[in-house]
Amino acid sequence: MADLKMPELNYVMIVGNLTKDPMYRTTSTNTPVVNFSIASNRRYRDRLSNWQEDVCYVGIVAWNKLADSCHERLKKGSAVLVEGELQTRVWKGEDGSHRSILEVKARRIQFLNKFARTNGVATHSDEFEDPGVHEEDDLFEFFEDIEVPAYLSDDSASDTASHPSH
Repeated sequence: MADLKMPELNYVMIVGNLTKDPMYRTTSTNTPVVNFSIASNRRYRDRLSNWQEDVCYVGIVAWNKLADSCHERLKKGSAVLVEGELQTRVWKGEDGSHRSILEVKARRIQFLNKFARTNGVATHSDEFEDPGVHEEDDLFEFFEDIEVPAYLSDDSASDTASHPSH
């Protein structure tokens, strides 16, 4: 048993809405970075079968071109699907104490707000679109086609587990 090594996996996928406008800045080497937080809601029934809602607030950081896209397209209330990894950031506070925060370092962000169409052409007005999504795609069809990576799926589960129905 001492030779057993667990696989290393750090993968997060979460959907939520921005709690405020993204904070955009550049580092001393002119690398763009954006920070924002999302609220992800979970509804469940309590012991008395009453519906309850739990909100989880998650900090997100995006770098480079992804940071630029977020800065241009996101605002408070925007819906996003974020894929990335957990990271811990540590710094020294003004009082000299060490502080840390756990956040998601985004690798990919899907902008989920529907976008307006004029004569079949997408327009952006106050709506948002991921540059990776083609204009003719319905953004919400994205969820139908999500393939669960092999390391996250249960071999005994049916195909409906990786392709949720409406």
